[in-house]
Amino acid sequence: MASEGTLPTLDIAAHVATLTLQRPEVANRLGPDDLQALQQHIETINTSDVRVVILRSTGKYFCSGFDIGKLAAGQRGAGFEPLVNALEDCRAVTIAEIQGGIYGGGTDLSLACDFRLGTDVVEMFMPAARLGLHFYERGMRRYVTRLGLNQAKRLFLTAEKIQAPEMLACGFLTELLPAERLRVRSGQLAETIAGLAPIAVQGMKRHLNAIARGDLDTAALADDIRRATQSEDIREGAMAWKEKRRPAFTGR
Repeated sequence: MASEGTLPTLDIAAHVATLTLQRPEVANRLGPDDLQALQQHIETINTSDVRVVILRSTGKYFCSGFDIGKLAAGQRGAGFEPLVNALEDCRAVTIAEIQGGIYGGGTDLSLACDFRLGTDVVEMFMPAARLGLHFYERGMRRYVTRLGLNQAKRLFLTAEKIQAPEMLACGFLTELLPAERLRVRSGQLAETIAGLAPIAVQGMKRHLNAIARGDLDTAALADDIRRATQSEDIREGAMAWKEKRRPAFTGR
């Protein structure tokens, strides 16, 4: 059972799912029970018709990573990396709706998402070196591929805090928005993506991430291109374009 707050929740409406972190009193840090719940939610999403996932939090902070108290007690947080990798590999497109501070592993949780929307109160830092913690492989890869080597070194090796404008400039944030526009914009973006052809979107997401990591499977890419080319959706897209109407994609 969770000892503080409540476990992350999953809500699904049509093709859009919302994952919500719900420990505002502890800056939405994640303990082993939270990681397990999030893993289960991602598995549910991967076997559903969900096309877009919005990751959001309650309270002032977005996420402060793995519970440092557990690290101090000798727990290594072994489930954190698999959870963040599962989020990056999620079949659906993911949007991080960042309303406040984001720290430690929470920064990698956000980098695992396909889009990161934030407001001017957002700030971030990576305190691994302050804690004597060596970060895990794919987390470092995400930093380098999303932000570049120089910025990754600065954030990991100095533990400096940066603010929203610099987070936008370095590529951490996809968009910087007024606070009152954040939820509206994430909904608009989710609706836009959910209305696109899911076979093409999901295939391109998967292979773009593989290209960034340097481990593209060209045979799998060819299979996904072939699948899209032979789909009902490509015929629907062409017909809708010709008829000047919005396409109704089914993922078949």
